[in-house]
Amino acid sequence: MQSTQSGTPSVTAWLSQCIQLFNFEGQTDSCKREECVCFLKIFFRCYNSIEEKGGQVMTEHQSNGMFAVLAALGANILVAISKFIGYAFSGSAAMLNESIHSVVDCSNQILLLFGNKRAGRGQSELHQFGEGRAKYFFSTIVATMLFFGGGALGVMEAFQKLLHPSHDVENPWLVIGILVFGMIVEGSSLRIAVKEIRVLNTEKLSLLRFLRESRHSEILIIFTEDFCAVIGLLVALIGTILTMVTGIAAFDAISGLLIGLLLMFAAIFLAKEFYSLIIGESVTASDLVKIRQAFVRNEVDRLIDIKTVHLSPSEILVAAKIDVEDIYEDVAYDVVNSIEREIRRVLEDKKVYIYIETDKYDPNYRRE
Repeated sequence: MQSTQSGTPSVTAWLSQCIQLFNFEGQTDSCKREECVCFLKIFFRCYNSIEEKGGQVMTEHQSNGMFAVLAALGANILVAISKFIGYAFSGSAAMLNESIHSVVDCSNQILLLFGNKRAGRGQSELHQFGEGRAKYFFSTIVATMLFFGGGALGVMEAFQKLLHPSHDVENPWLVIGILVFGMIVEGSSLRIAVKEIRVLNTEKLSLLRFLRESRHSEILIIFTEDFCAVIGLLVALIGTILTMVTGIAAFDAISGLLIGLLLMFAAIFLAKEFYSLIIGESVTASDLVKIRQAFVRNEVDRLIDIKTVHLSPSEILVAAKIDVEDIYEDVAYDVVNSIEREIRRVLEDKKVYIYIETDKYDPNYRRE
């Protein structure tokens, strides 16, 4: 087998060997199972090599959710190739649905990487607070692609198979082997996403609450996609086994239908979250408490109003109006600067834009 200069077998060589394995004509079930095992070994070697190299690169960078994106992209490329090979030799509706799902996932991760690059372009005359919300825009596109490309298209294909069953699943052992392989690889990617969540979840929130409150759109997408991928593969595996045991092809089509519906519901959940982020969400409740606490001091008579908004997962805009005690009016400038320093200290993991106005409290003041 060909090798790269580092001694690691090339992906091209692995794929060539995989394709050579699938000449099943005239072979017994035992031989087919043995070749499926060989196929899995080849892909495990490929995935482990990519995961190891990716981990060595990413350990040099701070966790911001992008490690999970890269890990998911590597996993989905391998899984997509294996699924398409499985579909080509089986004709399974569930396998086709899963193949489409993996291609959509790969496209989604590339979009997230592109969105992350755009978000880091910095300030300009046109975008004076930067382009941090580009992450949310591309995340919204990802949710749309997941709904139509992964969910709706899969549901349509499954309905066709269900209404017009034309064949049984061929080479079921190959399909089962690929599905098990996919579950392990996607499970590894999901594990990395969970590790990223633990790093980002500094407040130790429950998983569901973190997903609802997090402003990190990338990790929300990757976790949801990987979770749905594992569940979808499990459903496809059950459908394939039932089809193989009973000989009823409808089980395969039903599993494909369930996978498509799962992806559509996941896409709706993501779109709802990203809609809120892209139009502008305030800081989390815990961050707001920290910000308000910075105004609690003898020099400040009253915090008249405060508004916050996330410009990106790690950028915040804070605008406030305060009433300074009369005896401290001469040093109001110093009071404002002290408050700004305190806010930046308690939110040291974020870039904070702060605008504080001094005024006198009016009972008729309206918070616009």
